[in-house]
Amino acid sequence: MQKIKYPFLTQDVEVYKRANGHTIVLAHKEGILANVSTWVKTGSINETDKNNGISHFLEHLMFKGTHKHKAGEFDRTLEAKGAIVNAATWKDYTFYYVTLPKGENCCDLNLAIELHADMMLDPVLPYDEIGAPFDVNDPNVTDKRERHVVIEEIRMRKDQSWTKVYNTCNFNMYTKHPYKRDVIGTPEIISQLTREDIMDYYKTFYTPENMTTIVVGDFNHEEILNKIEKEFDFKGRQNSIKITNEPDMPVSETKYTEETSHINTSYAMFGWLGPKASDLKETICLDLISIIFGDGTSSRLYRNLIEKPENPVFNMINSEHYQFKDGNNFFIQANFKPERKEEALNLIKEELSNLLTVKITGDELLKAKKKSKSKFAYSAETVSEIGENIGYFTTVCGDLKIIEHYLNDLEGITIEDLENSIRKYLNINNAVISVLVPEKG
Repeated sequence: MQKIKYPFLTQDVEVYKRANGHTIVLAHKEGILANVSTWVKTGSINETDKNNGISHFLEHLMFKGTHKHKAGEFDRTLEAKGAIVNAATWKDYTFYYVTLPKGENCCDLNLAIELHADMMLDPVLPYDEIGAPFDVNDPNVTDKRERHVVIEEIRMRKDQSWTKVYNTCNFNMYTKHPYKRDVIGTPEIISQLTREDIMDYYKTFYTPENMTTIVVGDFNHEEILNKIEKEFDFKGRQNSIKITNEPDMPVSETKYTEETSHINTSYAMFGWLGPKASDLKETICLDLISIIFGDGTSSRLYRNLIEKPENPVFNMINSEHYQFKDGNNFFIQANFKPERKEEALNLIKEELSNLLTVKITGDELLKAKKKSKSKFAYSAETVSEIGENIGYFTTVCGDLKIIEHYLNDLEGITIEDLENSIRKYLNINNAVISVLVPEKG
């Protein structure tokens, strides 16, 4: 057992590594609520051009019953206890969680662990719930089962302007890495996946080494540990060979793409490849740069491009920093007036250049550090936030231990550190630019 000093919690977090590779994490948080989650180290990172979207499709199907419990029983039973039940799929992971009042003597928490483990280890993936493969271009198919629910979700997202501009930017940042694909997949692929395809994927990646089960709340740790070990009986399930992907290099010269859509305003996204999430200092530097540059009304982008101009070009502009196991992404995203496209793009490039020529001030750095610390402190306020943070550091960063260093590393960042990160990661020559403009006429 490993003990982790988790900032803002009153007790050390306990990490147990079982002989089969399954990781169990127990965190203490006073109160009546508890959170149970399992993070699986698979998402679009383990997909191919042939099965892109299968992780998200499987996430839907995991709720469709086990050999013990029929479809819908899991949700109904726990929601009757006041639980919130959900799941999410992203590039590096898929995770499933239950947040609920723990009940007298943790009776409802124990029930949640039983049902959660059953769902994770014994999904039926019933054919009747999946629906038969079909021709996605056939207008006569009106089946409403889960395959069609997912396809409709994909179609709805494809009509969203931000999704279009993000997907194009994201795709062009990579050459070979699976991160280039959209997590949700395409209608053409989802329409053809068979139950056997999905079950094979489940058996390959839902293995002990790939799973981390986290329980956060006020409970007897020994009792809950024993309960998890009993319920998560993998019955000798073997671990698969680990897949490694070579990180892509940034583009060597600015890559620009422009598309049209039936819209009234224009959109732009600038994207860069960054350090691995496990490189804590570099990741914190880009977090701080994103706050200074484009997070909220006090950021440089907002003040200089929206607040100050008498006739602003931009309706909205900000920056984002996404963390991934094989390399982070930094984005600038903007919505602007179509007739002023060239001016808009030049203004963004000018602000980017000004990050170095107009020196970051001590006040800007201090405010960004305070904001980062506040966000981190907030993530220790609720059992669900704690569970998600532990899942992120364990799954994406690969080591919960680095959370002990977060606040010290944050406090130690200097203006020079930020300038070095800007030079290293945010050169305009390494940028991918995606623009979406209205169709002519």
